[in-house]
Amino acid sequence: MLIPCPLCGPRDLREFTPRGAAMTVHRPDEAAGPAAWHAYLHLRDNPAGPSRELWWHGAGCGAWLVVERDTLSHAVHRAILAEEDALS
Repeated sequence: MLIPCPLCGPRDLREFTPRGAAMTVHRPDEAAGPAAWHAYLHLRDNPAGPSRELWWHGAGCGAWLVVERDTLSHAVHRAILAEEDALS
């Protein structure tokens, strides 16, 4: 599987480390209550199909990416820098 790193171009999967759902990019506000923090820290979907995941390019440029892929076919649709995703 190739992941299209926005900084390095298409790279082999072995250069990356998956870190879970990309929803972790959007942290609750510091003043958020316990329910918001519980949901952020512990509740995860495990979809069969389209997903948005956080990946680290540790054997490359060191960038954090949000990778959009299909968990059934392993087709990677796009990858963007996590900092760009956090701004949206």
